[in-house]
Amino acid sequence: MVSTSRILVAIVKMCYEAKDWDALNENIILLSKRRSQLKQAVAKMVQQCCTYVEDITDLPVKLRLIDTLRTVTEGKIYVEIERARLTKTLATIKEQNGEVKEAASILQELQVETYGSMEKKERVEFILEQMRLCLAVKDYIRTQIISKKINTKFFQEENTEKLKLKYYNLMIQLDQHEGSYLSICKHYRAIYDTPCIQAESEKWQQALKSVVLYVILSPYDNEQSDLVHRISSDKKLEEIPKYKDLLKLFTTMELMRWTALVEEYGKELREGSLDSPATDVFGCTEEGEKRWKDLKNRVVEHNIRIMAKYYTRITMKRMAQLLDLSVDCCRPSLLCFTDSAEGHSIVEMHCLVKKILRIYVNRRSSCLT
Repeated sequence: MVSTSRILVAIVKMCYEAKDWDALNENIILLSKRRSQLKQAVAKMVQQCCTYVEDITDLPVKLRLIDTLRTVTEGKIYVEIERARLTKTLATIKEQNGEVKEAASILQELQVETYGSMEKKERVEFILEQMRLCLAVKDYIRTQIISKKINTKFFQEENTEKLKLKYYNLMIQLDQHEGSYLSICKHYRAIYDTPCIQAESEKWQQALKSVVLYVILSPYDNEQSDLVHRISSDKKLEEIPKYKDLLKLFTTMELMRWTALVEEYGKELREGSLDSPATDVFGCTEEGEKRWKDLKNRVVEHNIRIMAKYYTRITMKRMAQLLDLSVDCCRPSLLCFTDSAEGHSIVEMHCLVKKILRIYVNRRSSCLT
């Protein structure tokens, strides 16, 4: 076996040193297809040729060699790692040439999660690269499917922090498209808990700010409420007082006025200051404006929950006044709120809103007649 391996390696080495690329490609195919050829010998030859791929600078020659090696390694388990690495190299070249869709398609051919001979860390690197390229071509469904191939317990191992941060940043991009604020909050919390982030004050502060903002933006339910209170107990919030005070508003059983909130926190949240840079949550983008509107909706929903604790009857006019809305704007907010309230443990609030809407509709009907 050792002698055969040496012969195969020597043949391809002679072709490479002579720069005879046609002979190199022909011999790779010929030697790999030879009957009863030892697998170990073929593997050694392929491994040697993979080093040539890295050294060759002529792009057409490199692409042809990669294509030849991918052809001879197809379906062979004993060289699956080499094939995977060659495929990744090919995808990188395609991406650099602006062919991002083709690069994503090529890399998706690999099912590296089934490669038992590949180290776990390298498998995760491949999957993360697949996720990144899928996001680049806006294939969000496939990205979601691929992301489930990674067990997050892997990130508890040593020397995985860079991969952990890359994974959660990709997941944030995915969930931002889906508009899943609670999931984004959890991703930022995982980033915040990473030791290398905790070691740098500026980084953990930015991560914690994003945690606070996204948990506030999340629609109210039992999980969101529990997470709000757990985040509130973090002592490091003392170092970002504005965000601590903002979070406290959503845990205090008191009404909030949107205009007062904007006056107090608007500049800090959207522009920041020298000591406390703003996040990109409420940036000057279409997504940032949408999140700003969602923040206003969360303030309205919070106020409705507070009113449900103190009122059994209330007029639409008075409710609009307390919500800092016009009567015409108040009704759509209530309708939206009753839809989101379904299935949550806020029966009294739901009933109150229904009653207000019923009274409002009856009065409008009587006025018309």
